[in-house]
Amino acid sequence: MIDKNKCGLALGLFFAIVHAVWALAVAIIPGSLQSFLDWIFALHFVAPVWSLTAFNFVNAILLVIVTFITGYILGWVFAWAHNLCHKK
Repeated sequence: MIDKNKCGLALGLFFAIVHAVWALAVAIIPGSLQSFLDWIFALHFVAPVWSLTAFNFVNAILLVIVTFITGYILGWVFAWAHNLCHKK
C-alpha cells in the first residue's frame, strides 16, 4: 500500500522544485532559456511562437504554489488508484 499523503507530498515537492528552478532560471538567464526553447521547438518541427516574459516574483511564487498543489493532487490520486488495484 502506498501512503496517499506521502505520495502526494513527494510529487508535489518534485513539481514545485522543478518549477522553482525554472523561475530562477528565467530571472537569471532569460536569453539562454529563450534560445533553448527555440531549439526545442525546432527539433519538433514547430516554429517558435512563444517568448519568455519578464520575471515577476509574484508569478514565480504562484507558479510554485500551483504546481505543488497540482502535484499533490496527482500523487494522491495515483496512490489511491494504485491501492484500489492492489487490495488484498
